[in-house]
Amino acid sequence: MKNKRANAVSRREFIAAAASGMGAASVLGAGFPAIVPASVFGKTSPGNRITIGAIGAGRISRIHDMPGVWKRDDVRIIAVCDLDSKRMQEARSLVNEHYGRKAGKAYDGVVGYLDYRDLLANKDVDAVLISTPDHWHALIGVHAVEAGKDVYLQKPASLTIAEGRVLSNAVHRTGRIVQLGSQQRSSPQFRYAAELVRNGRIGALKTVLVGLPGDPSGEEEPEMPVPENLNYEMWLGSTPYVYYTEKRVHPQDGYDRPGWLRCEQFGAGMITGWGSHHIDCAHWAMDAEHTGPVEVSGQADFPAKGLWDVHGSFRTEALYADGVKMIVSGEFPNGIKFEGTEGWVFVSRGNETVTASDPVAKLKDSQALSASDPKIITSVIGPDETHLIESEDHHGNWLDCVRSRRQPIAPIEVGHRSCSACLLHHMAMKTKRKLFWDPRKERFKNDDEANAMLSRPQRWPYLMD
Repeated sequence: MKNKRANAVSRREFIAAAASGMGAASVLGAGFPAIVPASVFGKTSPGNRITIGAIGAGRISRIHDMPGVWKRDDVRIIAVCDLDSKRMQEARSLVNEHYGRKAGKAYDGVVGYLDYRDLLANKDVDAVLISTPDHWHALIGVHAVEAGKDVYLQKPASLTIAEGRVLSNAVHRTGRIVQLGSQQRSSPQFRYAAELVRNGRIGALKTVLVGLPGDPSGEEEPEMPVPENLNYEMWLGSTPYVYYTEKRVHPQDGYDRPGWLRCEQFGAGMITGWGSHHIDCAHWAMDAEHTGPVEVSGQADFPAKGLWDVHGSFRTEALYADGVKMIVSGEFPNGIKFEGTEGWVFVSRGNETVTASDPVAKLKDSQALSASDPKIITSVIGPDETHLIESEDHHGNWLDCVRSRRQPIAPIEVGHRSCSACLLHHMAMKTKRKLFWDPRKERFKNDDEANAMLSRPQRWPYLMD
């Protein structure tokens, strides 16, 4: 794929700089997908299938994103990519085995890549799943839409607000269909809670309480040799060089929760990890999907030592232009509570399992939807009231929109605004003072120090306009 941006190096120069002991552009596996009779996979003919490439083959890709698309007969994963060659090969095997079981015979139709740009250059790939660590989301997203691919992008949308704006602009410029992995929007209780609030069932909305799980700190970790199967230089991407230690990256054996989730270099911690889900659904109910707060303040505890340095206990507050206050804290039950002049509604994932290796395996409140008065949640939304988009399958909604070219339930600008709000809360934790935000200009008012936090220095050659 030829990069058209002025500050980018040539493809050959990029690969030469990024490679660390292995061919970053290597391609392994079969060159073309094996075509089996349509009768084996359903009525959809192979020529009408949406062909998918999976970029990032770690935990979330294996348990959520690839299974979310391969279950459909009109879709075929034909390529996988990871800059850890071991994980790439294991992903190839996983997908080949799935289609082999479905076909009832051996299958070897998945191409493996070590460099995502080579996958994007494959014209047989219609769309991609991006399931990488957070610091790679925006850059790969921009490259994907510029390559003409539709995208399912894991949340959060970006590492910084500036990156998120570039990504959203690129999506709208290219006209690609991009779905953010804010899958709570495809859970009926979150949609219904948003409809109840929007239709005044709790009166005028006054306060939104967002409860997030916590993240434990850790000890110092020794420098370790970089595994031969890992292109660690490229894994670091635009972030500063730091020595390799396994707990900073991902396990070399198995797919437990990766350590990068607790390193600020690669993300902001639970404020974006789970905050991207809950604040997104809060914005949905607040009718604030294309804006953000005007004031934000708060405090947080940060580890004094150790490898893992994301926030610990915290409490932040944001004020919106309509007077609604949002309070975010780990002290609240994991979920969203909407408080109005005539009652309240609380919504969560209920007993839905997160993942076995997450800090909170199950949510504290087993009831997915509750209210101050049971009549609130048994009320019927009338035909003339506000009805929100319905989806029972987040990946399926994206795939349907890839075909119809309609906007999905979690489009890019909405995802960017949700991510931005999370990052604003994080900046308030860091500055420990009230910040005044202009959602239209996406700048702080009269605050050079805070505005400097809207972006981060980027390490060559992993640059983004």
